[in-house]
Amino acid sequence: MHVQEWLDTVPAALVYAVVALVIGVESLGIPLPGEIVLVSAALMSSQHDGINPVVLGACATIGAVVGDSIGYAIGRKGGRPLLAWLGKKFPRHFSEGHVATAERSFTKWGMWAVFFGRFVALLRIFAGPLAGVLHMPYWKFLIANVLGGVIWAGGTTAVIYYVGVVAEAWLKKFSYLGLVAAVLIGLASMLIVKRKAKKASAEREAAEPETVPAAD
Repeated sequence: MHVQEWLDTVPAALVYAVVALVIGVESLGIPLPGEIVLVSAALMSSQHDGINPVVLGACATIGAVVGDSIGYAIGRKGGRPLLAWLGKKFPRHFSEGHVATAERSFTKWGMWAVFFGRFVALLRIFAGPLAGVLHMPYWKFLIANVLGGVIWAGGTTAVIYYVGVVAEAWLKKFSYLGLVAAVLIGLASMLIVKRKAKKASAEREAAEPETVPAAD
């Protein structure tokens, strides 16, 4: 079956629901590939008339805001034992080092850590639960949560949608295999940039002087 014919068989409502659900569950604190799902759906909307990018961005935003808010409520009620439990369930994402790094960010930046955390994979998972654990005032959390969700979800959808439209027009004389190759190259570039940013952040943290406990 041709790729476009296959896309035509995918109900738009299902795409919207999957995007909102995956991003919402990720925002609860459960590691899921929310960004990858959103990028894939936005690219699909550039090739499929039945999927509206505006509706897609709105669903992604709702999933992000609602998921983060539920994560905040769970974190506020569960407290630090919740972080310890998550560390046992997801040691790769909720290790003591990652929790300490996220907590330093929240202590230093407050509500801005929630806003900018939406654009960083690690903080995107931590934002809701950790803000609740640290008892950040909900009104501050909600403002940062909504603004971050709108800009991240809407911005990602818009950029990928227009990239897909341009790529499809440019690659019309080639097969869809060429388009897939272009997408894979774009995703690989994004991962490389993120890895370099993470490495630079780790180097900065290692360069910071450690606090020496005072002698009794």
